[in-house]
Amino acid sequence: MTKKNLETSIDVDAAPDQAWTVLSDLKRMPEWSPQCRGMWPLSALRTGTITVNVNRQGRKYWPTASKVVRFEPNHAIAFQTLTNNSVWDFEITPTATGSKITERRLVPEDGTTWVSATIVDHVLGGEDSFDDEMLDGMHTTLAKLKAAVERTQ
Repeated sequence: MTKKNLETSIDVDAAPDQAWTVLSDLKRMPEWSPQCRGMWPLSALRTGTITVNVNRQGRKYWPTASKVVRFEPNHAIAFQTLTNNSVWDFEITPTATGSKITERRLVPEDGTTWVSATIVDHVLGGEDSFDDEMLDGMHTTLAKLKAAVERTQ
């Protein structure tokens, strides 16, 4: 079962509140993430909000649901994928020139669910390949998010 946490960051030429305005619009996640094809919050964004999502790898599509588990305006948002228990965490920290946005995939100590592990192993290319793809996707997500934030200035 996947147990590897992943993390990457990017500097953004915008204040934390400007970065938050873009990042916290989760319906825009497909604009930035190469895997997410849709993310729809079912209520106003806060801790406990459920989202319905569609992910894609090549021609393979699958639905997921997530729950917002961290909501700190202008600072952080995290959502737990309910099908595999991993947490996607985005954190904004101020810098001398703007902000740093950090994205993390956090996996429980005992790994993801057996269903998720089975799908990753037999459908999505195996754990190492999938983790590499996730990290590449995180780099892409942050680069596109940075561009979107900086366009709003």
